[in-house]
Amino acid sequence: MNVPPLLAVIAVLVAAAALAVFTYARLERLGRRAIVPAVARTIAWTALGLLLLNVGCPRPPVARRPLVLLDASLSMVRARGRWDDARALARRLGDVRTFGDERSGADSLPSRGRSLLAPALAAASASDRPVIVVTDGEIEDAADAPPDLLARAGVRVLARRALPDLALTDVSGPARVTAGDTIRLAAEVRSFGIKADSTAIEVLAGDRRLARRTIKAPGAGRIELGVPTAGLAAGDHLLTIRIAAPADSERRDDARLHLVTIAATPGIVILADPGDWDSRFLFRTIREVAQLPVRGFVRVEKDRWRAMQDLSPVSAEDVRRAAARADLLVVKGSAGSARGSGSPRGLWLWPSGEGGETLIPGDWYLSASNASPVAGAFAGEPLDSFPPATRITPVQPAAGDWVALTAQESRRGAERPVVVGREAGRTRQVTVATDGLWRWAFRGGSSEQVYRSWVAATTSWLLAGADSARGLARPVRAVVQNGRPLTFEWVAGGTPHDLPVAITGSGETRTDTLRFDGAGHAVAWLPVGEYRYRLEGGGGGTVAVEGYSDEWLPRPIVLNDHAPRPARSASRSSPRDWIWLFAVAVTALAIEWLVRRRLGLR
Repeated sequence: MNVPPLLAVIAVLVAAAALAVFTYARLERLGRRAIVPAVARTIAWTALGLLLLNVGCPRPPVARRPLVLLDASLSMVRARGRWDDARALARRLGDVRTFGDERSGADSLPSRGRSLLAPALAAASASDRPVIVVTDGEIEDAADAPPDLLARAGVRVLARRALPDLALTDVSGPARVTAGDTIRLAAEVRSFGIKADSTAIEVLAGDRRLARRTIKAPGAGRIELGVPTAGLAAGDHLLTIRIAAPADSERRDDARLHLVTIAATPGIVILADPGDWDSRFLFRTIREVAQLPVRGFVRVEKDRWRAMQDLSPVSAEDVRRAAARADLLVVKGSAGSARGSGSPRGLWLWPSGEGGETLIPGDWYLSASNASPVAGAFAGEPLDSFPPATRITPVQPAAGDWVALTAQESRRGAERPVVVGREAGRTRQVTVATDGLWRWAFRGGSSEQVYRSWVAATTSWLLAGADSARGLARPVRAVVQNGRPLTFEWVAGGTPHDLPVAITGSGETRTDTLRFDGAGHAVAWLPVGEYRYRLEGGGGGTVAVEGYSDEWLPRPIVLNDHAPRPARSASRSSPRDWIWLFAVAVTALAIEWLVRRRLGLR
């Protein structure tokens, strides 16, 4: 048992003895009869003095079983990975906790799609136990880990031996195309210690090969693939892009998945009558900034239409069918009669007086409002210095509408709203009651960039309305890497709420609940496979977790072996923690009182 510093004990003992002797020898004058009560008082006052001063001393650290952080990322089971050795070592060293990604809990197998150490290290360091990290050294966030915590913890690195590898690291392409279009995919191949004259890449839909192309670069490079949609039915198709006949050490990074939806009609349809400069520049810009397929139709006579892309003739029935099934419908002028009975998510109207409104020509200079969803497109730009609009159509915003742009004739007079937006139920609508904005794009420079930004922002806002086919939420990415979560975002109006979901895959259906955070995001963790999900209240789609992970790729080792720093105990032992010292003081005072009573003293 620890005691206070020796000097403090001696000082208190000497002071207590001196006071006791002075009391009984000088004041009481009891002579030899005062020996027992004086000793009892000395002991009692010594104990009370120590309790009063409460002099403490450091307490030696107590040997505690270490807390072992075991790397459970997928890199531990890559070719030549040392997972079995790491797990056995961790169990011998102490109590095991796994780390890797945002998930909590202890996995028995390495299934984490990332190698994040910093959060687990901070939590383990708070336990005041020795911490040992067992890993392959390929830590993703080593720079974010506090240096003092990393230096205090022990590290045991079981590095995997680097082997030659050829990996398909990236695939990109459209999420939706129209039937008959060509799916344009871009793939990137990286080589790790392999040199080859060429590499063949192929695209499959199930067991059917749709395309094949060879990279002539020495084993690595970027390749563009055109995949025809002929023979593929409308709907979701999960394409497999892979390295043909791989001959490397790690096969799981040789294939990637890409989900594409083939629609019978385009996602964005533009109907123009008349086919003026505004409609031409709008069609060109939407094609450049939107990720959905775009089709434009211009009416040249009453029931005669031509495609805006190549001016080929199109029947009125084909135009109505495309407009009825569009996600975003843009109507310029009097082409609204060809809309059909569809209910798009977004409706973009460009009236030209066809409703009987008076058209007001002039030089209309525009200015932006800060209270609209598309205000960011105009931030910091001098709109009144851009080419003016040529005419406006008077519109009156309703309650709840937002105004993005207002116009003043020759920079004088009242401001008139010319770009108005509203949200009614599941449909969003924007009305542009002005002509001549094409001159912003034609002029070039900052005015062209503002025009493109405005078109992109308006398109995004209109398409963000609830999709009856997708439901109240939709996946941010339809295909995620192995060990990563599927993230859903809330796309309906109002405050996000918990949303039950049924997920079907591999012949089984599981039910879960999407719990959205303050940013409107919810996650679901799924093993590798293809799934169909169905949301409560309607809506659903296809998602997939691919076998590929960045964890399969060789990465630099950023940690080195080192022993844990000896723990320095900050705890101290003080007399007030000793119950026996209170008992000694009480007992000594009781003995003194009994002796004094026998001596006839009070």
